[in-house]
Amino acid sequence: MFKTKIMDADAVNRALKRISHEIVERNPDFENLCVIGIRRRGVPIAEKICDNIFSIEGVKLPMGVLDITLYRDDLSEISVDPVLNETALPFSVEGKKVVLVDDVLYTGRTVRAAIDALFSLGRPSSIQLAILVDRGHRELPIRGDYVGKNIPTSREERVSVKLEEIDGESGVYISKQ
Repeated sequence: MFKTKIMDADAVNRALKRISHEIVERNPDFENLCVIGIRRRGVPIAEKICDNIFSIEGVKLPMGVLDITLYRDDLSEISVDPVLNETALPFSVEGKKVVLVDDVLYTGRTVRAAIDALFSLGRPSSIQLAILVDRGHRELPIRGDYVGKNIPTSREERVSVKLEEIDGESGVYISKQ
């Protein structure tokens, strides 16, 4: 079972509101700005960020969903027949300022795969990274531009993000592997 609850639903919501405010401060001109969530838990987080920005500024940012399955460097370890999910981008990323969203930043390999997937769809003018939890242990030179919470962990620990939309509850937990 879970060892420790690091963030409850209120803490998750506060972190996402802070991230949303930081995105607004860093991008005062919303022209060409879009938000893209990495499947799976990056998607509801991206939706919440877009909702928060709409509440703050009254601007509805374009939002998309990115499936990175085919771009993973560990694809052969996951499955012989990987399950592909839909990438849903109702806009072109060409020339856009993209805020890429995910739940946990660990080694950086998921983000690298997402960047590869984005560039296969077009050439954004810039990519910013919004992460709910940064747990350290990077293997690639990737960092979050917007981080909800830094949680120092050991490699033997697992960080689990639960979201109401997927899990029926929201929170961040650390457990032993």
